[in-house]
Amino acid sequence: MLKKIFLIFSLVFFLASCSKENNPIQSGVSVKDDLGTIHIFNKIPQRIITLAPNLTEMIYDLGLENKLVGNTLYCNYPDAAQKIEKVGNLLTVNFEKIVSLKPDLVFITVEGNTKETYDKFSQLGIEIFVSNPRDFEGIKKTYLDIGKIFRIEDAAKFKIAKWDSIITKTAVLSKDFPTRSAMFIVDLKPLMIAGGKTFLNEFMATCGLKNIAADSPVNYPMFSREEILKRDPDYIIIPSDGEENISKIKNTYPEWAQLKAIKNNNVIFVNRDLYSRPGPRFAEAVNDLFTRLHPLKK
Repeated sequence: MLKKIFLIFSLVFFLASCSKENNPIQSGVSVKDDLGTIHIFNKIPQRIITLAPNLTEMIYDLGLENKLVGNTLYCNYPDAAQKIEKVGNLLTVNFEKIVSLKPDLVFITVEGNTKETYDKFSQLGIEIFVSNPRDFEGIKKTYLDIGKIFRIEDAAKFKIAKWDSIITKTAVLSKDFPTRSAMFIVDLKPLMIAGGKTFLNEFMATCGLKNIAADSPVNYPMFSREEILKRDPDYIIIPSDGEENISKIKNTYPEWAQLKAIKNNNVIFVNRDLYSRPGPRFAEAVNDLFTRLHPLKK
């Protein structure tokens, strides 16, 4: 009788073990990327490549840089990222070099990388995780996805809570000031500005600014210079590499000297990398913009 019970127990244990081994969702981690592809990670990736600066910044911010074996020429933050093996820029990828680095996982973005790049990786049998953070929620989703993949989800959630606290505080403080209109210039020539469905718009909205292009159905519309005169923003925000100044704007569009932002010297030059990357420095950029708008408030 005891022998029979032992055999039954052994059989149940064996079946349970087989079930666990054959079910990757139970034995690994399941994460859905921004293309809707479900990835099962049965072990933590040890060799990764990032093909966009914002993704590189996330890897460093989460303390995973020891697993980073390759990134792009544009991955310049933090400084240590510049020393990582370069595998191309955003659009041109050196597949031979990537294969030689033997990555377990490659992170790419929808807007920064091409479908051809994605297809090539698929042909090579390299696992690709696709990110598409178009707004603050998207940034947090990608950050948390990376945290799940590397089994540091709690650390990612802790960082995200700190970001949320900064954003909430800034939004509350912004209510103490009258609403002003603003234009975020993405490119001066040809003239391209940020629309209402972009993370750049969220910088302005959180700081209490009304985007003059918020009604555009296009993420980054190309307004005519006459339309800008018509909408006449109170502030102009423009990314800078250290060379831009108000004179350059007026020389490019002389009639803009009539704009309120120009006449009142309300042109804010911001760090291009800090503001243009949907990554872990989003809250830092929001805080920077608020401080520039209201230097005596914080």
